[in-house]
Amino acid sequence: MFKGCHFPKPIIVTCIRWYLRYKLSYRDLEEMMAERGVSVDHATINRWVVKFAPMLTARARRHKMPVGKRWRMDETYVRIRGQWRYLYRAVDKQGRTVDFLLATRRDTEAAQRFLRAAVARNGCPSFVNIDKSGANAAGIAAYNAETGAAIEVRQCRYLNNVVEQDHRFVKQRVRAALGFQTFHTARATLAGIELVHMLRKGQVRPLANGSDAEQFRALAA
Repeated sequence: MFKGCHFPKPIIVTCIRWYLRYKLSYRDLEEMMAERGVSVDHATINRWVVKFAPMLTARARRHKMPVGKRWRMDETYVRIRGQWRYLYRAVDKQGRTVDFLLATRRDTEAAQRFLRAAVARNGCPSFVNIDKSGANAAGIAAYNAETGAAIEVRQCRYLNNVVEQDHRFVKQRVRAALGFQTFHTARATLAGIELVHMLRKGQVRPLANGSDAEQFRALAA
């Protein structure tokens, strides 16, 4: 994965993880690395995150533990070049991340596309709770009609507190990033943020003994 890179892999992996895990800007990381005797430009760190975060997330998906069959589905807002875009997310009853998808619109097609991807990776749920969003309800109904599935839908705001609280980690990191300039950059960075969030929740089968940081480094090995 890191073949041909100018900097050693441990430096690259550390910068990527610190950016995804903590409320740091790229310029913060540039200064922190300079204090450790490493001269690296903030734009270079940005390129590392955009390039390697999706690769590491793809590796983690292969080791992701199963989730429950009762999901909470919702979307949150992400600003990209001054415009609001929508991050669809779902967690199970215990708060474990099911899946996520960045979409340009909040409509039936986007909800259905998210559900297709989530089911393909995690199996079909028996129950999905949503808020009062008509688009999400229509998306699940369309998926049931298309596939013959029998997913039960409940629209209860109280039951969606689990996923709304889970949004907080992602929102805090997005605020620190001060928005995104392109959809591609946003999608890659958000994939990495979701990865470190899953590691914190213990959703990836242990690849190394020790902390989340060791797990992250093991994914890059």
